[in-house]
Amino acid sequence: MRNAPKPERTPLLNRPLARRAALEALAKLDPRRQARNPVMFLVWVGAALTTVLAVQPAFGRGEERFTFVLAIAGWLWATLYFANFAEALAEGRGKAQAESLRKTRRDVVAKKLARPERGAEHTLTPATSLRKGDPVLVEAGDVVPCDGTVIDGIASVDESAITGESAPVIRESGGDRSSVTGGTRVLSDWLVVRVVANPGEAFLDRMIALVEGARRGRTPNETALFVLLASLTIVFLLATATLRPFSAFAVEASGAGRAVSLTVLVALLVCLIPTTIGGLLSAIGIAGMDRMIQANVIANSGRAVEAAGDVDVLLLDKTGTITLGNRQAAEFVPAHGVTAEALADAAQLASLADETPEGRSIVVLAKERHGLRERALNELGATFIPFSAQTRMSGVDFDGREIRKGAADAIADYVSWHDGAFPADVRAAVERIARGGGTPLVVAERARVLGVLHLKDVVKGGIRERFVELRRMGIKTVMITGDNPLTAAAIAAEAGVDDFLAQATPERKLELIRDYQSRGHLVAMAGDGTNDAPALAQADVGVAMNSGTQAAKEAGNLIDLDSNPTKLIEIVAVGKQMLMTRGALTTFSIANDVAKYFAILPAAFAATYPELGGLDPMHLASPTSAVLSAVIFNALIIVVLIPLALRGVRYRPIGAQALLRRNLLVYGLGGLVAPFAGIKAIDVVLNGLGLA
Repeated sequence: MRNAPKPERTPLLNRPLARRAALEALAKLDPRRQARNPVMFLVWVGAALTTVLAVQPAFGRGEERFTFVLAIAGWLWATLYFANFAEALAEGRGKAQAESLRKTRRDVVAKKLARPERGAEHTLTPATSLRKGDPVLVEAGDVVPCDGTVIDGIASVDESAITGESAPVIRESGGDRSSVTGGTRVLSDWLVVRVVANPGEAFLDRMIALVEGARRGRTPNETALFVLLASLTIVFLLATATLRPFSAFAVEASGAGRAVSLTVLVALLVCLIPTTIGGLLSAIGIAGMDRMIQANVIANSGRAVEAAGDVDVLLLDKTGTITLGNRQAAEFVPAHGVTAEALADAAQLASLADETPEGRSIVVLAKERHGLRERALNELGATFIPFSAQTRMSGVDFDGREIRKGAADAIADYVSWHDGAFPADVRAAVERIARGGGTPLVVAERARVLGVLHLKDVVKGGIRERFVELRRMGIKTVMITGDNPLTAAAIAAEAGVDDFLAQATPERKLELIRDYQSRGHLVAMAGDGTNDAPALAQADVGVAMNSGTQAAKEAGNLIDLDSNPTKLIEIVAVGKQMLMTRGALTTFSIANDVAKYFAILPAAFAATYPELGGLDPMHLASPTSAVLSAVIFNALIIVVLIPLALRGVRYRPIGAQALLRRNLLVYGLGGLVAPFAGIKAIDVVLNGLGLA
């Protein structure tokens, strides 16, 4: 049963978070911080300039009324504050999640070993004093004091503090289940662990640093958009700067009217530059990483989240990723003249002492299919024959019976030694199971062959439907396995992947990824083993399973705490959502400028060119009211869009063209219409209250 994921989900808005963000937004008004964003820095300069201009009317030298200039200055500062609040709120959500992770920390005392073996002397040492390479002993009930690799022992480990998953997992030396994480707890048995990270470099420390949005860098697409916004800002700045001398020349030439004031020009500039997206850009990126955390995936960088939105090929390791990783008994195929129940009974007796996942599955299948209860070992008085590489079979001797199960050729030799024959129908069943990608185990009692057990690498439940969903998202799935092509083809067909690579080596995985990348594809790789590490590092998006090895987790740029390979559906959705949100709000911001142009430009030059009043389709009350209404709308629209920036535009798996049409209709047309309605409404309110 799944518990709440860790780190905890932070509500979109809550009072403590909003209060902290409100204070942080004030601190962000520091010009040194604003200078990092050219769009908002220009707003800061405009706000400071109009604040100075507001003082002039008090000495009789002002171009505009004191109240008008003061109102413009106030709303420009508000525009900055609201943009800072959006960024601070996004950062605050990450910091709140980081705080929930810090609560999982404990002051652990480690049993540091003199030698890397259980029987060696140990000293009690604070976990913070451990260094990379130190061996430590962790026994039942102990908290794992560090990130490490199991070098001896096997144990059941509770990882719920990190993953939120209540079911314990097995950790053992060697293979792909040898990685342990500091802060988890050993439930049974013991482990000798070698420390793999110095204090401050552990997985939990990296998680805390990564979820704090303030430490996030810009992604390539975000940088490109940042450059575009800066370029637009410079163009509008130069264009607006020419309007002052042009207006003064027109007044001088006509001998009538009044040149446009600096206050109005500042207001015009701020409304025409892309302040909406400029103010929300950072918040969108931070919120994207925050949503990845909510999906229980740790992103090593914003670049990985962004790249996930463009992935179109997914490579998945078969064992433990598409399949459960352990062969499971699926079918009893009795020989001619033998009942299925008799075969199941013999197979269960031969497997009672077999503690492997395969052995336990045989016992369970016999119980489920034929109602055969598991018998107690001490009641049978039996002698169990363990499996060995030499005999390639195992079994049981009791009450005068000798039952064996094992590879077909090994059982054939055993039966022949007892003067028996290997039936043709059993041989045919063995070949059929092998051709289908399964593993046949033959069961015999002395000279008589009873039938065949069909063991198969079981595909995880629901994974076929998930691959269908990935296909709808435009992502090609490729299964990678070390199996022979026949077995690989059978499992690929059952799982529903689009293609497969059989007999895969680390070199062949790398070659496949590079081939896709050379053809312009963005490739994601999901894996958990050390042999997956090179491919995870080469892929554009490397999703390492948290249950995998340390090498895999270090090679990937995303870590799935749930160790669910189809989590890529959520990962891609979050990446696409972040890209869509950025694109949608950019479209909305630029479309906004058209309406603000019609509001401010006629008002700005009303005193110089009264004829421009014909370009005012909103019929605003006065030039002063028009300029102030546009500035107020420019500030308030940021507040209105903060929830959308944090939550993200809803992603739907539809085609790119349909998605483009939808966004242009909603955010392009919406960006055109909303300012007309909003500015007119503000104008009515201002004049109704006598404030303009």
